[in-house]
Amino acid sequence: MNESAREPVPVRFNLARYCLAENARVRPDVTAITIVGDAGAQRWTHAQLDLDVRRLAAGLRGLSLAPGARVMIRMGNEANAALSYFAAIAAGYVPLLASSQLTFEEADFLLKDCGASALALGAAFESEAHESGAIVLRGADLARLAQAAPIAEYADTAADDPAYLVYTSGTTSRPKGVLHAHRAAWGRRPMRAHWTGLGPGDVMLHAGAINWTYTLGVGVVDPLSAGGSAVLYNGHPDPNVWLRLILEHRATVFAAVPGVYRQMLKYATPETADLSSLRHGLSAGAALAPSLLEEWRARTGKDIFEAFGMSECSTFISSGPTTPVHPGSPGRPQPGRVVAALPQEGGETPLPPGETGVLAVRRDDPGLMLGYWNRPDEEREAFRGDWFVSGDLVAFDAEGYMHHHGRADEVMNAGGFRVSPAEVEKCLLAFDQVAEAAAAERPGRDADATIIKAYVVMRDGAAHDEAAILAHCHEHLAAYKRPRSIVFLESLPRNANGKLNRKDLP
Repeated sequence: MNESAREPVPVRFNLARYCLAENARVRPDVTAITIVGDAGAQRWTHAQLDLDVRRLAAGLRGLSLAPGARVMIRMGNEANAALSYFAAIAAGYVPLLASSQLTFEEADFLLKDCGASALALGAAFESEAHESGAIVLRGADLARLAQAAPIAEYADTAADDPAYLVYTSGTTSRPKGVLHAHRAAWGRRPMRAHWTGLGPGDVMLHAGAINWTYTLGVGVVDPLSAGGSAVLYNGHPDPNVWLRLILEHRATVFAAVPGVYRQMLKYATPETADLSSLRHGLSAGAALAPSLLEEWRARTGKDIFEAFGMSECSTFISSGPTTPVHPGSPGRPQPGRVVAALPQEGGETPLPPGETGVLAVRRDDPGLMLGYWNRPDEEREAFRGDWFVSGDLVAFDAEGYMHHHGRADEVMNAGGFRVSPAEVEKCLLAFDQVAEAAAAERPGRDADATIIKAYVVMRDGAAHDEAAILAHCHEHLAAYKRPRSIVFLESLPRNANGKLNRKDLP
């Protein structure tokens, strides 16, 4: 909670330049990023990555987009996703990496909500026809743009200028855009020292999708800005593949959600794998069960450092090289961060150790968002004086370790993804035989996993057809937003004012 360790943010600062330019000068021939697929791997050295990004940036500028224009990128873990992201920032635009799991209608909403001027599509989405007025860039178009003469300099941006957008579920049925400044990358420096431990020569293997802030930040931005190398996987996921990739790429750090570690322990044999290059693992996105940590340590001899964060401010609480692991807690605020538990009922005075309140981050944290995209009411509600207030209920113990006690709002955590119940309920109610609907986060079969469960009241005479409702959700919701089961009720629990009592759902 001490801000004395915070490094001043440079006044002129470009996120892409920060990640790429110095590496191209100092370590030009070292591998910067590797995209591994079932058919093989694509690699870029730091010099090649810097050059290709500046070429594509020049091509994007040739489209005559307005300064700060949004560029939506709809791809999986493919090379063009990373290149397009950095190229847009290098050119002075604002990229949005959209999840490849989104349905057409979900992606269409993001495209129109952010007012994107250009849409870059991966191979799986090239047939999509969005009516938004955005310039559509398919693979051949991106290849053509990448032949341009490279820009000589990265865009001359201020640290507080908008750099990129991410979307997260809100308390309404509409996802909301989280707008970050270029300084967000600088604000990640405490994570490097006190969670990831990344430095020059490190190889980071991340098991996630590049559009997720956990993967984009920890799996790409952090290793590159530290002078290391990033490895992403674009093939068929399998618990054994991570062990193979750690060995093949001599990964020094591996990052995943707890569920991936659990699958590796259940379906693979990490105790017999060659993990000699690996210093430690990282975990975020969901709580790391002490039993899972204990088994991983026993079978691999390696530690897992957990962290807690959010789309609005990356990961700011962690264990790591400088903070011993306390099983059951994600760790302590990193040096340079000012974090507190504030009273739920209001006020700006931090609560003493042991008392539960809402988690808050000082609004001058360089990693904190600029604000919500076109959501002034939600943005206003998120700030309390000098503090950004999350929906998480937490308490800090006498040693400064945080203990999570759920969420004050109703946003669910499903496999590490934040999902709005209202968004799921809106989809359920679109099924014409459903009269009332509710969604809630519930424990999965494993202790550290959560799933979404749906509760519905059917119209009179309608069949209780769980398969049909799940199929409807499959068509209209991304995989991580879909209910895993349906509970049929005669009525939903409500209070005297007719409002849904989620805590009374079975």
